[in-house]
Amino acid sequence: MSYLAHFGAKPDICGGETVIRGTRVTLRTLLASLADGDSIAEVLAAYPTISEEDLHAVIAFAAASAEEDLPIPAIPKVA
Repeated sequence: MSYLAHFGAKPDICGGETVIRGTRVTLRTLLASLADGDSIAEVLAAYPTISEEDLHAVIAFAAASAEEDLPIPAIPKVA
């Protein structure tokens, strides 16, 4: 999924924070809602200007960000 196409940032919108393109809903707000345990349906109901595809892009972004921060597992030694 090319999640970056769903995001935008302009200095005059939400202080330059990353938002869902065409909205004023920040990536940070959506991640916080999901982290608080809100379901996808609850988030979509709370922010009707975003689509389910937008929310999946937010989740993909979070997964890619976490993947970059995870330590690389050690290679097992062969006896």
